[in-house]
This record gives sequence, structure tokens and C-alpha cells, in this order.
Amino acid sequence: MPHFSFENYHRLVIKVGSSLLIGDDGHVHRRWLEGLASDVAMLHGQGHEVLIVSSGAIAIGSTILGINKRRARLEDLQAAAAAGQVQLVHAYQEVLGEHDIIAAQVLLTPGDTENRRRFLNARSTLSRLLERSVVPVINENDTVATEEIRYGDNDRLAARVAQLVMADVLILLSDVDGLYSADPSKSKDAVHIAEVQQISDAILAVAGETRSATGSGGMATKVQAARIATHAGCSTIVTSGAIERPLSALAAGSRCTIFRAQGTPASARKQWLAGALEVCGELRLDAGATRALRAGSSLLPVGVVAVGGDFRRGDIVSVLDANGTEFGRGLAEYSSEEAALIAGCQSEQIEERLGYRGRAVMLHHDELVVFSNDN
Repeated sequence: MPHFSFENYHRLVIKVGSSLLIGDDGHVHRRWLEGLASDVAMLHGQGHEVLIVSSGAIAIGSTILGINKRRARLEDLQAAAAAGQVQLVHAYQEVLGEHDIIAAQVLLTPGDTENRRRFLNARSTLSRLLERSVVPVINENDTVATEEIRYGDNDRLAARVAQLVMADVLILLSDVDGLYSADPSKSKDAVHIAEVQQISDAILAVAGETRSATGSGGMATKVQAARIATHAGCSTIVTSGAIERPLSALAAGSRCTIFRAQGTPASARKQWLAGALEVCGELRLDAGATRALRAGSSLLPVGVVAVGGDFRRGDIVSVLDANGTEFGRGLAEYSSEEAALIAGCQSEQIEERLGYRGRAVMLHHDELVVFSNDN
């Protein structure tokens, strides 16, 4: 059976389901959460970056407000989310604070990961938090989400977050210890599947017949989340969280299912950029900037000699050398109008030209693909 090792991964997204976090009384299972915080502190001490996607706000809020979740209308559930989210994040703040770790609340809606401009904003915020060793505690913004515009479950949200931050691994803490060939609660012949190299239709069919007993998602949603994450270069682990210190147990060899990533987060992102059909504009660079990008740097305004096309922040633009030959593509950090104003200037001059303190780069190296010299 393959053994999971945290040593192979730097940036981790941990998904916590409400069935693990919320006790029978409808309140936070404090002892379990303290154990999770100890695990996060252990990972921080080893140099890992950790993001937590946590359910539980609606369950807590329903208890506080006396709402019956099964009979509640959408506006009741949104009110429960508003009341419960405060309690949820406060609990994380307290248990992580005992280890001198700062927690930050981040609420997302689908537009924040599906719209390219909002995607860049969300990525920048989360990246800045991680740079400061803060643990983002992320949930869907259930106070404004509707049935038509929502992720649907936090397994899918966690996969989108992993894609957003280019995480190395997504860990889905569940009430079961991985994927089985059949529902283990119904079939004594069910066999645990320790490793999945590729998520095929057969794997999806198996997941649809097995289950995770509680929460809004089942095993099928976890495998669907794994498919999103692995396509983004992020390995995915499904393991039991129904024990104290579940991440320590995972490191010690507890049973899990590992869904192997296809490539790395960076290679998956660059492959998508290289194959994009909709290119909205272009940036022509001087020789120095061309060399810098080929060496792996981000694009600074000083290296841009001309701006072409009509594009907005988050649109894909071509990168041209001094001869007008395309040698890369990236997601624009500025609109074409703003890019034209700051082209050729030093980064410290951006505020003077735009009237506000903007971003230091025109294209960030994480959102930039440079073609090989023989293309």
C-alpha cells in the first residue's frame, strides 16, 4: 500500500466536513478541533503552507437560531450561515492562536474562482496571507449564495481553492478512510482502493455506489473534487478524519486513498495558458525583458515597449519579443489602457502614472507560460 508523506508537498489544502467538526449538540467539537490545530502547528513547524476549507457554519447557526435545517427555507439557511460563521471562525481563531498561528476568514462564491479577474484578486489575497504564515479558513459565502449560484458542496469548493492557489495536495477529511470497490457498510466483499492513477468512468461509477454517511457530499463528490484537483496538478487524499489528530495519523500511515496528480500545478497551469484559444491583446518587450522572462522572472512594466489590443485584467495576452514574434502568453495584471500608461516605467513610478498604487508586475510568473526557443 502506498504511504503518504507530507515531505513531498509544500502547499496543502485541508477540507473539514461538518460531520467531523460539529458535535451531537450542534456546537463545535472543541477537542477534535484542538487536535486539528495541533496538526496544523506541526505542519507549520515543518515549513508547510496550510489552507483550511471548513464546513459547519449553517449547522452551528441553525442550533443558535433554533432553525430546523430540513424544513428551513433558503433565507433561513442564509441567516443560519451568517450567525454560525462568526462562531466557526472564532473557534478556529482560538485553537490556532494557542499555537501562535493567526487565522483569517475568507468567504468565496463561484465567481471568485470562475471569473478570471476575481480569480486573480482571490489568489493575490490568499498568497499574501500565506506569505505571512497566516492560515486562511475558507468557506462558501452561504449568506448570499443561492441554489442556482453555488459550489454545492465544500469538496468541490476545496478543489477549486486548491486550483486557485496551485496547491500541491488536497486532503479531504471524511467519515470513511477512502474509496472502496463497493459500499463497505453494505458489502463484506468491499475492497479498499489505496491508489488511483487516473479517474476513469469506472472509478466514478464505483464512487457513486459507495457513500460518505453524513454531510452534504458523498464519496461521489469527493472523487469529482479529486478529478478537478488532479487535472490542476494537485494530488488528492481521502482519509478518515473521525479520529483525533487525523493529519498526524495520516503521516503515521493511516489508511487513505491517494488520487495521483497529472503533472504539477505549475505545468498544468502553463499547459492551459499555452492552449488558450481566446487571446485578447499583446505586449511587446525589449531584449532585456525577453531574456528575464525566459529565465523565469515576472514581467515588469519597464520592459514593455508597446501594448496592443483591448483587454482587461485577467484576460490572456500574447508576449512578443522585439521582432514581434510571440514567445509566451500570460494573464494580464492590468487592462490595456492601464498597461499603455505604465509601459516602460519603473515600478515605483506606477502610482504617479495611474493615480493609485498598483501591482508591481504586468504578468506574474505563476500566470505566464514561455514557449521553448524552437517554437
